[in-house]
Amino acid sequence: MSQPLAHASRLSVEDYLASEDGADIRHEYIDGELYAMSGASRQHVIITLNMVAHLRPLLRGTSCQLFANDMKVRLKIAEQDIFYYPDLILACDPDDRETYYCTRPCLLVEVLSDSTARIDRREKLLAYQTLPSLMEYLLVDQHQRRVEVYRRAQGWALDVLTEGAVRLDCLDHEVPLDVIYEDVPAPDRRRDA
Repeated sequence: MSQPLAHASRLSVEDYLASEDGADIRHEYIDGELYAMSGASRQHVIITLNMVAHLRPLLRGTSCQLFANDMKVRLKIAEQDIFYYPDLILACDPDDRETYYCTRPCLLVEVLSDSTARIDRREKLLAYQTLPSLMEYLLVDQHQRRVEVYRRAQGWALDVLTEGAVRLDCLDHEVPLDVIYEDVPAPDRRRDA
């Protein structure tokens, strides 16, 4: 997330949702302020697609829906409306079917980039914990083989994985790190979003 865009007044939720529909640049929304989203690196996109390709077949015949990149999650914290764009959202509540956002996800995934890691680890971690439906929050490093897992069942304590598989209680399934990092190019010295 970057600095808020200049507005004469705070943007309403309705105006925000209308402005995001078909927009070339996505924005996260915090209490009327918009924050432009940056593009993603090759590693970031491959990691996201690897997870979608692995998880999507598991969802057939269930009430779960998986979204990548373009679906928002909506939160209400201290009377403030907040919309974030996680890299992956898994929502299994059949009543969580708004057109442009989810309100009751069970899993959220962010692929870390240099520009967003601090926000993902602090601001979003604390915000996402307020969602009663959320069981797991994953932070996937794109520059090294490392997945940070926060679970409600473990009091949101950090669990760091560099080998093996990530257990997803939300799906009663494990995702091997080999799958998450399949075909991810070795990082070079330059860090990208």
